[in-house]
Amino acid sequence: MNEAIAALVRRHDPDRFLTALFAPPQRRDALLTLYAFNHELARAREVASEPPLALIRLQWWREVVEGETRRHEVAAPLSEAIAAGKLNPADLLAIIEAREAEAYGDFETLADWRGWLLAGAGGLAVAAAFALGAPRPAEARPFGAAYGAAGLLRATGVLAAQGTCLLPRDLLARHGLSAEAFIDDPACAAAQAALRDVVREGRLLLAEAGRTALPRAAAAAALPAVLARRDLACWPAVAVPRRLGDRLAVTFAAVSGRILPRT
Repeated sequence: MNEAIAALVRRHDPDRFLTALFAPPQRRDALLTLYAFNHELARAREVASEPPLALIRLQWWREVVEGETRRHEVAAPLSEAIAAGKLNPADLLAIIEAREAEAYGDFETLADWRGWLLAGAGGLAVAAAFALGAPRPAEARPFGAAYGAAGLLRATGVLAAQGTCLLPRDLLARHGLSAEAFIDDPACAAAQAALRDVVREGRLLLAEAGRTALPRAAAAAALPAVLARRDLACWPAVAVPRRLGDRLAVTFAAVSGRILPRT
């Protein structure tokens, strides 16, 4: 295992680090490298003061995926995994495109927002399933998108503090809100009602995922959905940080092969 990559993912993406532990050992490095890459893409928005600056950072990663050699703790193993056929460049470029849309965070409609979730968090699950050798990696998409919806709920306060709202305008307008009003008071009644709509969307994605049976070898790509199900079931009373019950739920799902209840 690449210890530096593992430490980075464990520190910055503990949920996916936990789930990656259940990947076959010979495929775990590629999976952790993918998750480290995803963290670097997320940082593009977090550290940039303006969307164009985030796009510059994302373009740097696009060039790495397209074959540029860069000396970087994540770029170098990423290039190696691509060259070895362990990660699919098309999957990675699709994730970058979703991050580019996120840099502006201006989703007009709920359909646009769903598309972003399916391409971003969902696309990451697709790339993970490819890394694990799934014959039909696209089947992992709703699992990842459901985790993305739940993760957005968990991050609402942090995002608002950063001046960011990633909810679609039509959903906000349904509750008499603008993005600016949501950012100003994400705890107000209207904002909480909007977030309940996000919970509902997340549950719909879980229901779609529950109709899919991934091969056992690719289960680690879908395991974040176990955490999404727990978060969506108890929102807004989610545990931060994760508790023993969350870790046990992931472990049981990995050992039993039952990621979600069948729908």
